[in-house]
Amino acid sequence: MKSANITAAALQLYAVTDSRWLKDSTLATAVEKALAGGVTCVQLREKQLPFDEFLRTAKEIKTLCQSYHVPFIVDDNLDIALACDADGLHIGQNDMPAAKARQLLGPDKILGVSAQTIKQAVAACQDGADYLGVGAVFPTGTKTDAVEVPLDTLKAITAAVDIPVVAIGGISADNIAQLSDTGIASAAVVSAIFAQEDIKKAAANLRQLIAKEL
Repeated sequence: MKSANITAAALQLYAVTDSRWLKDSTLATAVEKALAGGVTCVQLREKQLPFDEFLRTAKEIKTLCQSYHVPFIVDDNLDIALACDADGLHIGQNDMPAAKARQLLGPDKILGVSAQTIKQAVAACQDGADYLGVGAVFPTGTKTDAVEVPLDTLKAITAAVDIPVVAIGGISADNIAQLSDTGIASAAVVSAIFAQEDIKKAAANLRQLIAKEL
């Protein structure tokens, strides 16, 4: 069943944070530049932060997202998502079961689930996911243990579910056109925004490419 919690349009350019890519910028400054460039959804993925610092950061990023009317998602940490009243939570296959996450989040929060196979995708959809993150669709230096998902599998997943599918993993301005016939709703990026010298310009360029190619 399709979700009312988030639309494909809201997922169009999905930015996933990773402070390791930042040069002289703070995370908040980088996220604000990305938002100004046209990012439509932000996921806070900062696995190395202690709880108190993570929560402070989450509240800061949430405020920025609210000012741009953009959904704010916390990766992998239900306690942080609930404590800062994030718009939603994203979980992987090795985190808590999607059905449990949906129960704890309640019906009105966004739940994203990572999937690499049709079976995982269909199960996540049945268990209450609002969207799927599928990848890695290309080799990625951000997540070294990521399993690569062939484009044929990505296409099969989009055909098997009726919720938005977000492709992730190694996506850049140079290869995004390769995803044009896969049926995805959008693309999630990390280094293609946060590792760039001009974050705002990089985001604006990607937003334009996604509108054209997807």
